[in-house]
Amino acid sequence: MASTISAGTTVGTALNMTGDTTGNLAFQTGAGANTITVPNGTGTIAVNGVSTNIVSGTAVASTSGTSIDFTSIPSWVKRVSVCFSGVSTSGSSIVLVRVGSSSGVVSTGYSGFASVATNVSSFFTTTTGIPIQPANASAAAYIYSGNVVFTNISGNTWTANGSMGSAGYDTCSAIGGVTPALAGVLDRVRITTVNGTDTFDAGSINILYE
Repeated sequence: MASTISAGTTVGTALNMTGDTTGNLAFQTGAGANTITVPNGTGTIAVNGVSTNIVSGTAVASTSGTSIDFTSIPSWVKRVSVCFSGVSTSGSSIVLVRVGSSSGVVSTGYSGFASVATNVSSFFTTTTGIPIQPANASAAAYIYSGNVVFTNISGNTWTANGSMGSAGYDTCSAIGGVTPALAGVLDRVRITTVNGTDTFDAGSINILYE
């Protein structure tokens, strides 16, 4: 048998429900630290996973090392954005983004593509990751800023798309591709280079996930 809880009612000691004259409904924890607001409207509201917020990782300075890893991405995540700000390397090897599961980062089986946005005939393709730059925009002096977004298409396979602006090349890269089917749920991202030996020497990188 259904029961009705009036607005302003405290459910136990942990949850308070309030309403307003517009028909909005709010649920608030007893401590007031978190509030969920349900706007007035029709239809069904569904909340999937653990969080509906866009969660930020911790930015990492891309000023040393041959690779940068972000790990412990939650299993409920369906979209991961890799954000570059003024990133550069010591050489001309193309920068790649790779993904992985608890079995490790995968370095084969991708269909990765990057082209000059204004000239699709100038492009770079690879099966070893998702490239952020075409081959003719990969000098050591070039600095990159932009995003690569991975979206879960089904199972443990993810598509990738994005764009990257390049200081020193005065254009931007159009990025696309698809990952191989991972052995498990995606829980890590690695940024490295094709040759694996060029080092990062400028900028910062972070991830957002949802």
